[in-house]
Amino acid sequence: MDGSDSQGSPGAGGNPLGSGMNRRTVLRNALVGGGAGLIGVPFVCDLPGGAAATSGKPRPTGMPGMGPASAKVPQTPPLKKYVDPLPIPATAIPDPSVYPGADYYDIAMRQGSWQFHRDLGPAKVWGYWAANPQDPQQPIGMGYLGPTISTTKDHPTVARYRNELPTKHLFQFAIDRLRNGDPQLTPKAPPPYKSMMPFPPGVNVWNTVHQHGGVTPPQSDGQPRHSYSPDGIHAGDYQTLDPSQVKPNEAIYAYTNRSRACMQWYHDHGWMMTSFNVYAGLAGLWFIYDRSEEPPGLPQSEFEVPLILQDRTFHTDGSLAYTMLAVQAADTPVVNGKAYPFLAVEPRRYRLRIINASNERAWRLQFSVPRDVSALPQPRMPFWLVGTDQGLRAPLQMLDILLSPAERCDLIVDFGQLPMGTPVTLENYDAPVHYPGASGTGAEIPEIMQFRVTKPLSGGKDKAMPPKRLKLPAVAPIKPKPSTRRRQWAVYEDHLFGTLTFNAVPFAAPSQDFVKAGSTEIWEYINFNHDAHPMHVHLVSFQVLNRQPINAFGYQTDYEEWLKGGRKKADEPVLAHYFTGPPVPPYPYEDRSHKDTVFAEAEMVTRIIIAEFEPPTETIASIPNSGTKFPAGYIHHCHILEHEDDDLMRPWTIVKGSAS
Repeated sequence: MDGSDSQGSPGAGGNPLGSGMNRRTVLRNALVGGGAGLIGVPFVCDLPGGAAATSGKPRPTGMPGMGPASAKVPQTPPLKKYVDPLPIPATAIPDPSVYPGADYYDIAMRQGSWQFHRDLGPAKVWGYWAANPQDPQQPIGMGYLGPTISTTKDHPTVARYRNELPTKHLFQFAIDRLRNGDPQLTPKAPPPYKSMMPFPPGVNVWNTVHQHGGVTPPQSDGQPRHSYSPDGIHAGDYQTLDPSQVKPNEAIYAYTNRSRACMQWYHDHGWMMTSFNVYAGLAGLWFIYDRSEEPPGLPQSEFEVPLILQDRTFHTDGSLAYTMLAVQAADTPVVNGKAYPFLAVEPRRYRLRIINASNERAWRLQFSVPRDVSALPQPRMPFWLVGTDQGLRAPLQMLDILLSPAERCDLIVDFGQLPMGTPVTLENYDAPVHYPGASGTGAEIPEIMQFRVTKPLSGGKDKAMPPKRLKLPAVAPIKPKPSTRRRQWAVYEDHLFGTLTFNAVPFAAPSQDFVKAGSTEIWEYINFNHDAHPMHVHLVSFQVLNRQPINAFGYQTDYEEWLKGGRKKADEPVLAHYFTGPPVPPYPYEDRSHKDTVFAEAEMVTRIIIAEFEPPTETIASIPNSGTKFPAGYIHHCHILEHEDDDLMRPWTIVKGSAS
């Protein structure tokens, strides 16, 4: 397939909305089997008092702001593949003089311009820009995404985040629908809870920054309730360090960087706007290095390449089209901000640091070579997995790997085994938009980018060590005891096409889960949907313990009866009564790995074990009130961003006393 036919197929989401392919039809067509399961998109629900309920008019099937109801869903025009070189985000330069003992960054969120492909016009985008202490006239960034933060383990970072975005959203049509109570967008609280709109009248843009994967005090965690607008309007729990030094549209956060050596990232976490804000460009990489954990022999410098995988849809003029109100995911792969890029490589080993930064698409990655390449016994090139979300692990040779949204992998790929001139295509192998689970209506994206073995070998030889000889730190399994506390999180919707919640409780309700500091717990994600959900827990790293199949329909039926009966603890369905098979171990690429995001698969209980409920209490960079105070509130949520915004997110609290 060449570039001329890569975007024009019916699978690219081009169904005319006026012919019935609205959100409800999208959902209905994606149901699998019985009535228990739903695909993973923001669900259509009837919200009392919402726009659809009060207007007296039929709900429109078009997309406001994108043309009349008879118009088609926007599709990216045909693009020639592999004509734009892969950009590498620049690394921000710290200023060590502002907070002694810490790296300081002054980072602004701004609207700018970015060209995603040679054949597309420039698009309005949002991105992070870091002040340059070496040249104040030249901030570091590229308009879309943000500069990379690079630090060493246990060396603190302090960041000032300035919200300099417009007060009108890049996808204002979606904000208007959300504010007006559109049941497709606005979460409805399950009974007996009351629905609420988190952002005040007149606020169309607000943001906060989350260091994903960080060991961070709550006040610097960048949770949705910490949001603040460009004109200085704050969410109820807005917090900042050094308050006398910030303006109303700013916040200062401090980070310990106490995690293992790994690739983390920072991204927007604005309350009920995360999906729109990240889609607009608000994401960047955050590397933590540690020589004691990273052995000699890993590819370094220009041979360590970050790949930020996303999918985006573009109007014919090149501007971003947010289409997830009509179809699942977007239709074009974007890597480090470029559609279908290429990277010229030397015949040597490369370390690829890959993140799935898509809103909702899962990627199953493989490296494909032409069939006539005799150096390999098959057209897929093997690679070595040496790390996951939260650090290095024992090397594992693989042919493909699945990444859900927010998951990362650390790969070593040996291009030295190929003849000069060989093209290697990074492909999305056999993975529908929401995988594993219902395939839904999203466009298939079989090809992502290309590597070309065209550069001569520099330095005389490849000095990187063969992966199987690397002495990587062993990951000891966390072993539960019979007394280890188990905590259950049921993925629930109160009616067909309704809002997703944990345990039938909206995000805005006060925390009901109290974890003892220093304790170990097993968390069980009970997913009786027909769709997988990537679950991310703030603050901690964890290990995947196992998964176990359940009678999803039976559990959901009894769970709903329990809710109707008043949620009496003694009558709550006992999970063990619904198992349909024994526990199955983690996938090999998850096993004995440090994680912060896990796929909670459909019709399964997914168990993780957490042994690090230890928030940092020390003062950071001599900033008063920068350490954790108890009780300490954190959150967890689905990292399909549209689900997170639609209320599949809950707070939990670390306490010094007894857990509950």
